This record gives sequence, C-alpha cells and structure tokens, in this order.
Amino acid sequence: MYDDLNGKVAVITGASRGIGRAIAVELSKHGVWVVINYKSDRNGAEKTLEIIKENKGNGIIYQCDVSLNNTVKEMFQDIANKYGKVDILVNNSGISKVGLFIDMSELDFDEIMNVNFKGVYNCTSYAVRSMIERKCGTIINISSIWGNVGASCEVLYSATKGAINSFTKSLGKELGASGIRVNAISPGVIDTDMNKCFSEDERSQLKNEIPMMKFGKTEEVAKVAAFLASDESSYITAQVITVDGGMI
Repeated sequence: MYDDLNGKVAVITGASRGIGRAIAVELSKHGVWVVINYKSDRNGAEKTLEIIKENKGNGIIYQCDVSLNNTVKEMFQDIANKYGKVDILVNNSGISKVGLFIDMSELDFDEIMNVNFKGVYNCTSYAVRSMIERKCGTIINISSIWGNVGASCEVLYSATKGAINSFTKSLGKELGASGIRVNAISPGVIDTDMNKCFSEDERSQLKNEIPMMKFGKTEEVAKVAAFLASDESSYITAQVITVDGGMI
C-alpha cells in the first residue's frame, strides 16, 4: 500500500479496458480518486468504475477525445472545478495500425499521430499548468517496446511510441526543478484486446520469443504505474521503464 497516494486525483486516458483499466483499478486500491477517461466505449468505462467500487475505491467516468485540444481543455477545467487539482496523469490512450508502410495513407498517419502523440501533448499541456503552480505532480506515459526498437508492419505505431519516449525524457528534465516527475512505461506483449487479433499459432510463436515464455498481464504494468506515481520512486524521472519479460 502506497499511503502517500491516498486522496490524490488521477486522470487515466483510455481507461475503459486493458492497461488503462488495470491502472485505474490499481491506483484506486491505494486511495486515489480516479477519472476514467474514454472516447466511445462507455460500457467499458462503466465496467472499470464498477470494478473500482467493488474494491471500495472512488472514481468518475469522463468522455473526451484526447486528440481534440478544446475538449481536453474542457475536461481538465471540469476536473479542476470538481476536485481542485490533478496530481497524477496517465497518458494511456492509443491505437494501433498493422500493415505494410506502403499501404498506409495520410489519413492513417493523422489518426494514429493525433491519438497516440497529440493526445499526450494535449493532456499533458493542461495537467502540468496546475502542477507547476503547486510544485508537485506525476506524469506517466504508456509507450511500447516498439517505441524502443521499432516493429515491422507497425511503422507508424512505433514512430508514435518513439516520440513518446523522447517527449518523456525531455519533459522530465525540463520539469524536474518544478518538482514534477515524468516517466514512461514501455510494455512488451501484454494480454489485451489489442493482441486478440493473433491466431493461436502466432501467439505461440510470440511466446517463444519472450524469455519468460508468456504474455504479460495488465496488472503487472499497473503495479509499475502505481510505483511510479508514489513517493517510493521519488528520485526517478525522465525514464522509460521496460516491462516485457526480457523480450528486448
């Protein structure tokens, strides 16, 4: 239990399923009031909130397309009016496009860049304003191992995650003197809906490429997020923490 997290307010984008849901649930177990952001999956967001309440936690759901700056601005204004602050921001929203680079269109580029990277920019730009005033706060960006090394047939996705890594390192250095820590988590193959597109043979082949011979669990990523949000990681900033079972 990270007692220092009790009573803090966290915004988790894309928290209607997968890693985002697991992080929202995990933070709530430590007494964090969580804002469950979602774009279109309201049922998923409500399920996340249901799980949180079953664990005696607290939270609200908030619909917002993080790729749209004005709607993000409104979201953070509403949160400030309700809670008075944002202590923790988890930039988790993301989409993937699998296919040959030559088959990707400008529309594909705009869509994945707007969600995966512009969304991080939008949310961070509004969250850090009050954090700077209060000289405290934590930002956690969810990246990917493909942002570290690149992935064939996921060129655009890899590029957005590489951008997140550089953004994390740069902003962490810039905001260190303001008492704000900025880190990223770089998951490997995690057992989420995003990976349900693989056949059983493909899943088996993937597991053989992982030294631990298994996919990661969303809860394993969430526990790292809770650590990075807490004072237990008080001297860690501008870092990209890889959680991949030794894959890279």
